[in-house]
Amino acid sequence: MSLPKPISQMFKRKQKSYKMILILALLEELKISSQDRVSFDKVKQRFLNYFIAEQIKGNFVDKPSGRDKWADVPPSQLKDIVNSPVNALSNILFINPEDNSIGFHQQIRNQLDDNEYLELEQLAKEELQAYNSALQQFSLQGNLENIMANYVQAKSMDFKGHPLGALFRQTLPTKLKALPFLDEQFYKFEGSIGKGNWADVPWLAVLDKRITDSIQRGEYVVYLFAKDMSAVYLTLAQGVTAPKEKGLKEAYTYLRNKTNEIREIIPLEHMNKDENIQLKGSGLGQDYQVSTIAYVKYERGKVPSDEQLILDLQNVVENYRNYVEGYVLNETASAMEVEHVKEYVELASEPIGDNQILTVLQQIKNHINRKGFFFPEMLIENFYLALKAKPFVILAGISGTGKTRLVKLFAEALGATRENGQYTLIQVRPDWSDPSDLLGFKDLSGRFQPGPLTKVFVEARQPENQNKPYFVCLDEMNLARVEHYFSDLLSVLETQDWQEESIRTQSLLSHVILDFAEDQMRYGDLSIPENVFLIGTVNMDETTHPFSKKVLDRANTLEFNYINLRQYPELGTLEEIEEVTELPKTNHLFLRSDYLQLIDAYNSYQELVVRTTDRLIEVNTLLEDIHAHVGFRVRDTICFYMIYNERFQLLNEDEAFDWQLLQKILPRLQGSHSSLRRVLLNLIKLALGSSSGVTVNLQELMEDSYPLYSKWNSGQTPPEAKLPHSARKLAYMLRRLEEDGFTSYWLS
Repeated sequence: MSLPKPISQMFKRKQKSYKMILILALLEELKISSQDRVSFDKVKQRFLNYFIAEQIKGNFVDKPSGRDKWADVPPSQLKDIVNSPVNALSNILFINPEDNSIGFHQQIRNQLDDNEYLELEQLAKEELQAYNSALQQFSLQGNLENIMANYVQAKSMDFKGHPLGALFRQTLPTKLKALPFLDEQFYKFEGSIGKGNWADVPWLAVLDKRITDSIQRGEYVVYLFAKDMSAVYLTLAQGVTAPKEKGLKEAYTYLRNKTNEIREIIPLEHMNKDENIQLKGSGLGQDYQVSTIAYVKYERGKVPSDEQLILDLQNVVENYRNYVEGYVLNETASAMEVEHVKEYVELASEPIGDNQILTVLQQIKNHINRKGFFFPEMLIENFYLALKAKPFVILAGISGTGKTRLVKLFAEALGATRENGQYTLIQVRPDWSDPSDLLGFKDLSGRFQPGPLTKVFVEARQPENQNKPYFVCLDEMNLARVEHYFSDLLSVLETQDWQEESIRTQSLLSHVILDFAEDQMRYGDLSIPENVFLIGTVNMDETTHPFSKKVLDRANTLEFNYINLRQYPELGTLEEIEEVTELPKTNHLFLRSDYLQLIDAYNSYQELVVRTTDRLIEVNTLLEDIHAHVGFRVRDTICFYMIYNERFQLLNEDEAFDWQLLQKILPRLQGSHSSLRRVLLNLIKLALGSSSGVTVNLQELMEDSYPLYSKWNSGQTPPEAKLPHSARKLAYMLRRLEEDGFTSYWLS
């Protein structure tokens, strides 16, 4: 017979050592009395005696609030202390106020015999031993001193793969998580030495998931290291990124007011409540100083013992818990806001593992197939890699091929629908001539009227939504000139930069059009949120406009022109894929770029980057004749695509490069001159490769290229090609040039 579930799981929620000691004290009294209920006063005394004895032995124990020694605890305080574990175990224990006795609930007692009592005692002792072991094994003092001794020198070394990164991101959060007074159910643990480059002020944070899951917003406990590593500060601090959206001056005023408010409502004993924290860093270092509510300072070479450090951390966390439970959840947050925060926290802020990407994509494809839609092989993988490389993708092709439907179904598979506001379809109008049609305008009264895209951005940047992916489909994007109405977004997309752990861009809206304070509050400093992904669908006919290189450089162009009308739903397959597991929990990090500059990835994928760049140099050499060669922006995007593909093992390297040549290079080609013909033929030779079995005689093909493209056009088996998609497209473009005297990627 095993223990009842409520008992076997009673220690699952960590709460100091109080619960284990209470249970052991109760069991001892039950043994002595041989009764079902015993004196609560005797249990409390036994509880107190344990802690007094451990302190006499010199062992570390949880200290009573405001006192160093358990021997000094008065009866009134002891009652309050013991009530804490009693309340936590109220589903198991019952106190009778009439005779001041304590025991197990009747229904629990009925499930316990002598063997179960022994099993319970053993469980409590094992938990207590594990608790004490966790406290003794973790040398926080050694880690803090090690960081301060080595961080400055480490900043001169390669960032990627440095051991300090693993220490901050994995080892230290795991060690903190094991501390008995930090319950993983409520707390999140994070550390950072920067994103892509070394941070001036590295940090290690403990966040209460009920009010925040990011150091960008809310309040949290965090170790902040001074830029010169002269000291580390254990602080109760506030997020600075969210307040700064309203402007730096306003943010500092808000943070200082909030600091004064919090200092008045919680005791913050044994902490400094002044402005003397010195991180010695500009930018974020200055922000962190302003955001600090209270702190404990540890100078390099003088960090106290592990026992003192643990006591300090426990004290700060206890103040933090009192603030969260006593004020934030009960007063300042409405019930609805708390629910939003809980839902937000449930969306894990960590990306899923690279080895899970293929599974997620397969399940996305299953979802699309269940809806009765079938797209070309590897299209979903290609679409995903394109979005991951850059959050702006163009879907091109003839009408009726499912471009808009692909966006809707892909978004739907990730939980983004029109109903929950995470999927938005915007119909582009032919008369759009400037960004106001998308972003908004100032009306005659001076009030700002937001456009459809601004509304999405405002919603996506709300704290409760920042981990959710938002998809915007710009349908028939080229009915108007994209360079006119989309110009501001194209420019701002190029200003993406890392701020702490998030991607930020410059502001979209000029303060000139925000006359009213309310408008400035709502729309000021509005940038493109990192969780918004833009997809445009385009048709190329006489009613539409071509794209400039400015647009093409900033997007992958996926084409839907090769249609197999004999593709029917396979009922057997549909029945099979009905039996699928749910999608793993994903968030916007599934799609968000991990790299913004090539330096972010170069050290880890140097060989792949060099191979890819060498291939692009070969292509660029051919394109220079017609001034269509590409620059660093295109090179970086293609390299990112190739790196993601290698990480996720989706395509082989040639297949991935084939898609990128087709989608990033060929859309730039158009014209009527003979030099273009020579470029197309040279590119075809490159795409066919040396193992295709086709000898490309450029001199002969300059006179008559029909034998080359006829195989693709006549239903014959086309020649094997190293880059088949690009070779086929180039052959069609060459045919257009032969027959019409003009060719373009868009008209083949």
